[in-house]
Amino acid sequence: MTAQKLDGRATAAAIKEDLKNRVATLRERGRTPGLATVLVGNDPASQSYVAGKHRDCAEVGINSIQKQLPADATQDQVLAVVEELNQDPNCTGYIVQLPLPAHIDTQAVLEAIDPSKDADGLHPMNLGALVASASAELNSPLPCTPKGCVDLLKHYGIDLAGKHVVVIGRGVTIGRPAGLVLTRKDVNATVTLAHTGTTNLDELLGQADVIIAAAGSPHMVTAEKVKDGVIVLDVGVTRAVGEDGKANITGDIDPAVAEKASWMAPNPGGVGPMTRVELVSNVVEAAERAVANAG
Repeated sequence: MTAQKLDGRATAAAIKEDLKNRVATLRERGRTPGLATVLVGNDPASQSYVAGKHRDCAEVGINSIQKQLPADATQDQVLAVVEELNQDPNCTGYIVQLPLPAHIDTQAVLEAIDPSKDADGLHPMNLGALVASASAELNSPLPCTPKGCVDLLKHYGIDLAGKHVVVIGRGVTIGRPAGLVLTRKDVNATVTLAHTGTTNLDELLGQADVIIAAAGSPHMVTAEKVKDGVIVLDVGVTRAVGEDGKANITGDIDPAVAEKASWMAPNPGGVGPMTRVELVSNVVEAAERAVANAG
């Protein structure tokens, strides 16, 4: 057995085609969505990720706004930019790129974002709405990476209903909200949230129908730990600079797992492109809600 590829780049491209049409409709109604990013410092990975988001904006026809602050920016300076975007009518949604420098209170910054402009779906009010609703339609954005996982699997006709999904990682971007997204009735999976401190992790991996690995621990999921036919999504990222001076990305899934898995989302090229396109999708949906509410 060799795993079939869950191609995030191809899936994201298909979603972008749909978004282009929706943006064109919004433009006809006098509303052009705008995505803003706030980047503090010059972390290369964050710079690359933000640049990719703005390329996505150009591809689907929405405006992009870039706000960059130096690494030594104060908490007040960051909050001032957040408030500026809250008030900017040209900004439909925005994200503050994480991680922020250690001297910045990340939670305070995230809580200052206008929930209606929360493109990442990580504002406490939006996460609270997700907690409170297992089946009703949500009028708030879903967290991008868990939603990207679901949409990637749907694109390939994979139904998660009744499947046991083991999520490794407890970060706010995927680990913690993944269970909330995956257990909604429209997905209907059973989720076990594990992490690097889980004592029976190998046992859980052997039981899993689907593994979403997002711990940032290189090749921690190996072939002997998983069952035949498992579906694996490699989300965790570890960057190391090689002897050639180039940054190399290592995921959480050992490549040998492909010999036992039925489907595999690689890293890079799997969930990463999906996370980015879901961000743009959230911004377009926010604009559509604003138009609908305006009558």
